Amino acid sequence: MGSTGGRVSHSVLTHEFRIDAAPEEVFVHLTTPESYVGLSPLVVAVRDVDRSRPGVIRYTAVERFRLLPFLTYDFLTYDNPIDVALHTDGLSVYGEVRSPGRVRMAYRFDLAPDGGGTRVRDRLDLTAPWLVAGFAAGQARKVQLARARILAERLS
Repeated sequence: MGSTGGRVSHSVLTHEFRIDAAPEEVFVHLTTPESYVGLSPLVVAVRDVDRSRPGVIRYTAVERFRLLPFLTYDFLTYDNPIDVALHTDGLSVYGEVRSPGRVRMAYRFDLAPDGGGTRVRDRLDLTAPWLVAGFAAGQARKVQLARARILAERLS
């Protein structure tokens, strides 16, 4: 056992893609917490946005999980509040997400000009208890790939 009180698993997920929008436009979108509703398919709400510290935006995002995804009943859902800290450095957006159940995810979007658009490098560093690590990594990867598609649709 480690200092976290149990066995944990670490995963790194990366994805690179291109968007037909200027880096500054992509940057503004990624630094607006409300943009994540629908951009990350699990996020259904953003609340308690705190911009009181320069260069840091803190907020709570609410992820909605369908407990039995093969059924269409809306009452079989779980709303998971997660604390998000978003930081910026040049054309990079990074931070950490803390979710109940000791699931932690550091994320980073590095933006670079690419012709008339932007090359986005999306990196997720996930730490989770081994019991939920596979589920958490699978969900994170689905969200990562969907986010690339949705971001391109929104900004192209």
